[in-house]
Amino acid sequence: MNNYKYLIIGGGMTADAAVRGIREIDPEGSIGLVSMEIDPPYNRPPLSKGLWKGKPIDKIFRKTENRNVSMHLGREIVSLNADSQSAHDDLGNEYHGEKILLATGGSPRRLPFGGDDILYFRTLEDYKRLNRMSEENDNFAVIGGGFIGAEIAAALAMKGKKVTMLFPEEGIGALIFPRDLSQYLNDYYRQRGVDVLPGEKVTGLSSGSQNLTLQTLSGRQLVTNGVIAGIGLEPNTEIAKAAGLLTEKGISVNESLLTSHPHIYAAGDVAEFYNPSLDKRLRVEHEDNANSMGLLAGRNMAGASENYHHLPFFYSDLFDLGYEAIGQLDSRLTTIADWSEPFQKGIIYYLKENRISGVLLWNVWDKLNSARDLIAQPGPFMIEDMNPKKTPGWKIVY
Repeated sequence: MNNYKYLIIGGGMTADAAVRGIREIDPEGSIGLVSMEIDPPYNRPPLSKGLWKGKPIDKIFRKTENRNVSMHLGREIVSLNADSQSAHDDLGNEYHGEKILLATGGSPRRLPFGGDDILYFRTLEDYKRLNRMSEENDNFAVIGGGFIGAEIAAALAMKGKKVTMLFPEEGIGALIFPRDLSQYLNDYYRQRGVDVLPGEKVTGLSSGSQNLTLQTLSGRQLVTNGVIAGIGLEPNTEIAKAAGLLTEKGISVNESLLTSHPHIYAAGDVAEFYNPSLDKRLRVEHEDNANSMGLLAGRNMAGASENYHHLPFFYSDLFDLGYEAIGQLDSRLTTIADWSEPFQKGIIYYLKENRISGVLLWNVWDKLNSARDLIAQPGPFMIEDMNPKKTPGWKIVY
């Protein structure tokens, strides 16, 4: 058996941040890290951003091994015994931790057809595969108009590839952006050579000797060299459920990031936590949450007693456009836009029950703290008082 003071199940950014948190308090305690990936922890955002712009691959690694960690890579934990605080991997190896962190992340949602002909973009291996494909082929289809789909489509188009985007919604980012901004992005992508096909649901895929053919519900047949899908993430909660831990939309944790077991923590994409600014439980799948939540989980495993009240942000690059966003962004909410230049630079506020629940900083930078403070205010913010031209006192100045 591999016995550790701290056992971390998962090998992503959250796991590395937890190692750092542990080492801030306990420089010597033994740490074991078990990861399904063959690569040590690395920064995930460059896979759909910086690496396509020439950033060297070796710059994305987080050098976790320099913090006195025993890493078991390419191993999948298939069972967890909460009572004995032990776990088994797919080769039958057993691990024990006095404190355990579940940083199991999530797995891409998959379509009921296509098998391995569809690349579900998530890992460094996925990036390497797509990069090889892009060296050999010129025609790609991207299924999904959300976060990953929009970034991958832009990356391939900037590399000179013919790209077609298909998604069932009306526009790119339609689930989080107001309709006018989402519609603008459709045209913006088209101007940069991407064939944007909104309202298309992919229903099948057939493969030939050289090409793949996508079928859609409307009867369209799309011939392409490669298919990439970004249609969301499912939290990896299976071993937690089987171990009897409380799960809802993810693995449920308290403010200290403890699960329903007093020695087992959870953090990152897989964890559902309470945020006081929004007064609701969240599960967040972005870099800032992975880093901040993992760090605090590690500190608490090593003896700190701190609450996770951080409201995470996320960001993206879409050709020449970029944004940062924080809080709850949902296109079904009431939105107030404050543009200095329509669709090029501005701030969009999302309102729910007379409170600001989210802020989109569109090509506006260094305003996250102001946005976070605004979301923390109890309100009420009355819509009739929130015209930026009439009442500039309440808004974020940029």
